Amino acid sequence: MAARDFYLLTYDVPDDRRRLKIARYLESIGERVQYSVFEAYLNPKELEKLLKRMKKIMDEDEDSLRIYLLCAICRPKVRTLGVGKVTEPPQVIIL
Repeated sequence: MAARDFYLLTYDVPDDRRRLKIARYLESIGERVQYSVFEAYLNPKELEKLLKRMKKIMDEDEDSLRIYLLCAICRPKVRTLGVGKVTEPPQVIIL
């Protein structure tokens, strides 16, 4: 299985219907950390699937989705104030 990288995903979508579809999809692959901000661990195949799905939903003339890769060296440097914590990497279970 390909290694997963840590991503910060954020969107700005004025249309309620499209925004709901995007939010639901992002909730299925990541952790909501603020209203329109998600953290997710994705491998290259999952990232490609995300991009294809978003292109089907979004109106690229009105909507915005930003995807930031946070490298392994940068992740421990993420700082938060107030409520919330950085999403932990998924746990691996070997049977």
